[in-house]
Amino acid sequence: MIAVFAFTSCSEKFFEIRPVGSVDETGLLTEQGIDWMITGMYSTLYAGPPNNTLMNFIWGDNLGGNCNKGSQASDQPDWTALETYVLTSDNGYFATKWRGHYNGAFRANVVLDMLDKMPELAEKAGEEKDYLTEAKAQATFFRAFWHFENVKLFGAAVPYVGLEDYQASVNPDVSNVDDAGNYIYIWDKIMADLQYAYENLPDTWSTDQGRINKWTALAYLAKVQLYYASPYNGTNGTDPSAASWNKVKSSIETLMTSGVDNKGQKFTLADTYEELFVAGESDWTGESVFDVQNTISGTQTSTNQSWSSVWNNLTTKLTASGWGFVAPSTDLAYFYYVDDAGLPYLDRGYETAHPNEMQTIAGNVVTTELGYFTDPRIDVNIGRFNVPFWDWGVFTDINGIVREVSNGGLYFGKKHIMKQSDYGTYTVNNQSGSAKNPHIIRWADVLLWYAEALIQTETTGVTYEGGNDARHFVNLVRARAGNGYIRAAEGDPTYVMEDLANGGAGDGNDAAANYRIGLWPAGQFASKENAMKALRTERRAELAMEGHLWYDLARWGIAADEINAYINFEKNYLTRFANQSYATQWVTMPIPDAEITTMEGKLVQNVGWK
Repeated sequence: MIAVFAFTSCSEKFFEIRPVGSVDETGLLTEQGIDWMITGMYSTLYAGPPNNTLMNFIWGDNLGGNCNKGSQASDQPDWTALETYVLTSDNGYFATKWRGHYNGAFRANVVLDMLDKMPELAEKAGEEKDYLTEAKAQATFFRAFWHFENVKLFGAAVPYVGLEDYQASVNPDVSNVDDAGNYIYIWDKIMADLQYAYENLPDTWSTDQGRINKWTALAYLAKVQLYYASPYNGTNGTDPSAASWNKVKSSIETLMTSGVDNKGQKFTLADTYEELFVAGESDWTGESVFDVQNTISGTQTSTNQSWSSVWNNLTTKLTASGWGFVAPSTDLAYFYYVDDAGLPYLDRGYETAHPNEMQTIAGNVVTTELGYFTDPRIDVNIGRFNVPFWDWGVFTDINGIVREVSNGGLYFGKKHIMKQSDYGTYTVNNQSGSAKNPHIIRWADVLLWYAEALIQTETTGVTYEGGNDARHFVNLVRARAGNGYIRAAEGDPTYVMEDLANGGAGDGNDAAANYRIGLWPAGQFASKENAMKALRTERRAELAMEGHLWYDLARWGIAADEINAYINFEKNYLTRFANQSYATQWVTMPIPDAEITTMEGKLVQNVGWK
């Protein structure tokens, strides 16, 4: 299999297509050969380097302010430049991300090209559609998926490499401008691919259930439609009109009424927030709309590390040590403070909500102030001293956990790190990652998209779980957060959980810290402006450390305001932020210099980076 896929590696020229080497193409023009290539296409969802993983923790969380790089100041200088907003088009991390995405699109076009040469496969019946159509629909989805990953980061004025481009030239140097020099935005091409995938994929797969089905394709189409309807400061070729938002609504309403996973389960929220990030519990909860299906089978030691890899792991405290990257920011920790009603502090009110520091250090020992009420999701998303860290125990000493306090702060990764009990059950060769699936799209994300569409159109939607307005859908997500909390170590019942969201159903007096969760009142949604504040806050609380924040801030057109406010707060804890700032025009990142040079004038730099 390694020989079969060797020819798909990226080269210096990101569009360069290498000929099939170890296996002649004619040897692959069989159903089995197509299956091999489809497997290789799915394998692109796994990426090990931190700047190219679908976790997107550098791009979504680090750029957005949810985390710091962590580790040591001297390590990964390109990453240090990104986290301190010294953004330049020659940063190697941009180049790796760009090429990785186009490699994924390339693999999809390889499959489509092979299918184009095998029309006889249409005669083989599939579960719902013929084999050829099912295979083509999967490849078309992944071509759209990888192009959209580039759009999210670099904007929609990037080359779209279709099958004809692939077949016409070994080096399809597709321009991102027309003959008059105007940007060519590729929203329509991505949406057309996803529409085809939606119309031609089966409802479910009875075998190989890790494959994408038609509902995955529809969810991804809704996500692209959402981004297309977003303002982006008036740039990026978008259309933030009611008509665009109504398309988002329509797609999600179809998902609500008909969408199922490959086990035939209707999409729903998992019972608790915590179980979504626990191996053995996180798969097939009904919430997973699109997961990367990790495995513990086989011989490759890296097959189950894409979420909690050695990059994220604590330095030496756990059985498989790591490098201590991706350290949650102080800003994110304080963001989880709640008021007496169990609600977040809007307009960054959490900065001054409490006069004392949440965590203080004396020597190597850290003390956490656990009496302040916080959203219970804090201790799933963030590692805090004095709070049980999964089943590893309670940490109080920075040794083996935080590599450099002056560089990463006093918080550490938790959400994607394995439990001690994962070893031998959910790991391969006791490596540092467990087999819990990375969630690319989960149902909470979709419900919040729907709430946003309702706010933007100033309408109500379909009745779902007893309600039909934006507040209802935001509160569905918020109420689920009250269904669980981190328990205190045995014999330490000092703190309480106050579940105001569910009428006290989730109350407890055995909490690891004081937790409180309440629901947004109707008054918060009386105006579009205030409703969007609640929506934005809930998206950060729910999806922190899952690679979303910067992308949201950019599409909303508020990246500069929010990130500069974050810098102003975080500089109180990390001095490297003292003189940094974020520019208003940075709603997309720069196309890598090397790609522009290689394309010899056919590729034009993004607005804001010329």
